[in-house]
Amino acid sequence: MLVDKPTGLTSHDVVHRLRRVLGTRAVGHTGTLDPFATGLLVVLVGRATRLARFVEAHAKRYHATAHLGWATDTDDLTGAPLGAPASLDELTEADVRAALRAFTGPQRQRPPRYSAKHVDGERSYRLARRGRAVDPAPVDILVHDAVLLRFAPPEIEFRVTVSAGTYVRALARDLGERLGTGAHLTALRREAVGPLSVEQAVPLDQVTPAAVLPPSAVLEHLPAVELAEAERVAVSHGRAVPASGPSGDVALLHAGELVAVARAGDGWLRPAVVLGTP
Repeated sequence: MLVDKPTGLTSHDVVHRLRRVLGTRAVGHTGTLDPFATGLLVVLVGRATRLARFVEAHAKRYHATAHLGWATDTDDLTGAPLGAPASLDELTEADVRAALRAFTGPQRQRPPRYSAKHVDGERSYRLARRGRAVDPAPVDILVHDAVLLRFAPPEIEFRVTVSAGTYVRALARDLGERLGTGAHLTALRREAVGPLSVEQAVPLDQVTPAAVLPPSAVLEHLPAVELAEAERVAVSHGRAVPASGPSGDVALLHAGELVAVARAGDGWLRPAVVLGTP
């Protein structure tokens, strides 16, 4: 299910509401959105929750708004300001465009202190709330592109496409550091997760059971192999079947319905996640 998350709700709030609408506890989201953020939340239902890892690995595209002039302790509008406001009198649009372009490529990112990252076995945000100034360990990320959309100091808008695990509010923080002005994120909208677009999503208040899509809808990026009946039965029991052609992750279908995701190689399709029943 593709849901357009409204502002003011946590991703877990969305899952809780969908459990009531769908009448099942087997509901999970892939890729958390902060409460102030909106946009595409990919929600998996029933046996399809096993497909989470194939969705979470996708690159994600965001439309972001940042306020220049000061940073906050959360890197977004919910936090307390850090230091006095900086002057923006000499800041130019060219400065911001160049700083955003410089983010493109692989790099190490320090996650926000108020994040779900673990530090000494505990969530970073819990430590931060208790006043412990801890910084989660930097992680490897990839910024595919970063483009300025609007320059209206102290506010700017930009679009970024980033690898899984990237914090856009940390990008806003680091952008402010590069510009020497400080910055924090004030709005964020997730526009896409891999090939899945928010334009395909249903607003949360309009979700009904009819909005549930076939599991194969989140695997359209994978090559697909149609199984014969005997192969379907074997795969449903978790057994490998011979194959030639693609390598890597493959969606296995029978009569157009997803049976499993398999790992192809050495002439075999080895089921990794089985959804079909014998």
